[in-house]
Amino acid sequence: MGTAIKISDKLAESARLTAQVENRSLSGQLEYWATIGKIATENPDLSFDLIHEILVALAEAENGRVKEYQFGS
Repeated sequence: MGTAIKISDKLAESARLTAQVENRSLSGQLEYWATIGKIATENPDLSFDLIHEILVALAEAENGRVKEYQFGS
């Protein structure tokens, strides 16, 4: 169950436009931005690109799209 929050019209419009381009819902876009922001705040030495790649890798692992690395192969 979600929680209703108030955000500025400017942020909502920016998120709406970006969500349309990236095929996300408005709430999905805001959650994505919040996730990136939280990770960046907690890990200031990580670049956006590295954070994004980590999130992609986690999603792949959660969906069974990884295979075990074989050492010496």
